[in-house]
Amino acid sequence: MRPSGPDAFAAFGLSAVPGTDAFWAAVKTPLAVPDGDGWTALFLRRGSRAASVVFESWSAPVPLRRWGDTDCWYAEVRMPARLRVTYRFLVGDAAYADPCNPAGAGGDRSIAATPDAPPQPHWPLLGASDVLPLPRTRLRWTSERLGGRRTVRVHPVGGGGPLVLLLDGDDWLHLHPAAAAFDSAVASGEMPPVTLVFLPAKDRGAEFGCRPALWEAVRDELLPLVAGSGVPADPGRTVVAGQSLGGLSALYAALDFPDLVSRVACQSASLWWTPGAADLADPLGGPVGGTLAARLRARPDLSGLRIAFDVGEHETRMLPHCALVETLTEQAGATVRVSRSACGHDRAGWRHALLRDVAWALG
Repeated sequence: MRPSGPDAFAAFGLSAVPGTDAFWAAVKTPLAVPDGDGWTALFLRRGSRAASVVFESWSAPVPLRRWGDTDCWYAEVRMPARLRVTYRFLVGDAAYADPCNPAGAGGDRSIAATPDAPPQPHWPLLGASDVLPLPRTRLRWTSERLGGRRTVRVHPVGGGGPLVLLLDGDDWLHLHPAAAAFDSAVASGEMPPVTLVFLPAKDRGAEFGCRPALWEAVRDELLPLVAGSGVPADPGRTVVAGQSLGGLSALYAALDFPDLVSRVACQSASLWWTPGAADLADPLGGPVGGTLAARLRARPDLSGLRIAFDVGEHETRMLPHCALVETLTEQAGATVRVSRSACGHDRAGWRHALLRDVAWALG
């Protein structure tokens, strides 16, 4: 149990009595102190009901404990070195961002980073209540191959340039400010001007598996639509950027559609994927590298491919799948870059790699 009195959270730099107005006025969470080879982070929530801290793809939920009969609820969470993670408070069935944390990711999520996590330059600090501005160019894409309608946003950065297809585009529009981050990176000279295409997914499992329909639709329907929109773009140097199943799909496209996709930035690609694996109790327990490793062992000619692989260093079960595919891709002749981000399977941790690897893919 925590000691009572005004020094309860003194180790975290909080000197006021928990639950008082002075206490809440000083709180900015999470707060972390060194703990062996990692950190102990303090999460605080003000309220009257029990709550839990729920982390994205890193840890089981952690229940908060009440401080006496006050409105202060707290949890001390052991974190490894170098971790950036998305989290939210769960109260009953409702999810909330952390009002004491200025770093938000959409309306109901926040971002925590241990003090030794590498910085993410160019990504603006946005609170959970901030509304991200949307790119002005909006394309209505009615796809015959995929079915249905979807809205595709297009954003020329620095006057426009090579196309950068951002898979899971709605996440990069509404949860993480990719347009602002690319604007900053281009303005600083860290990458050339580009044209961002935010490609939303309607059914990730169906569209991002190793199937041709998505990429046939991109080639025959979406890219002509972008070309006719009047937005400056160079489709000859297109980069595809995808994460998780999106990363799997991007590499698959480079194998099956090399004339369309020859530059790829993929983070934590779902390289465990085989048909039906997602429905198994342990999707990652199948053959290492999944379907794409089996194809790469045949040594297709990938000499025209430039691909950056990144995966969270805390994704212990993903690492063998990714490591094998990285090696096989390079052995097939591709120009390969490999890195590890300070995160688990979490878009908040992939943000710096996205900018860096798109710039590298453009050469």
